[in-house]
Amino acid sequence: MEGEILQTLQRSLLQAQSLLDQNRLLINEIHQNQESRVPCNLGRNIGLIRELNNNIRRVVDLYADLSGSLSRSMDTATNSSSEENMSTGALRLENRAGHMRYRPA
Repeated sequence: MEGEILQTLQRSLLQAQSLLDQNRLLINEIHQNQESRVPCNLGRNIGLIRELNNNIRRVVDLYADLSGSLSRSMDTATNSSSEENMSTGALRLENRAGHMRYRPA
């Protein structure tokens, strides 16, 4: 299960980094177009800004999904660990009381 989590984490972070790299290029192009003051370049900025906004939205969604996945994984791991500890604790209590009976966990 940890391998799947790490693969998902890595895949999501690589996707986010790719989008952020694209955004850097878009911002540079937008800046150059703005500095040029050429009407067709300024008009092109409209599409570039839309693409930039969509990429930002996708990065936010990736991080939100990643956060939810990690949170669920941590909850699952914590619950499994707690149940295991409770089960082990119950057996120890029975052993201390002199009962050698094993209950299914």
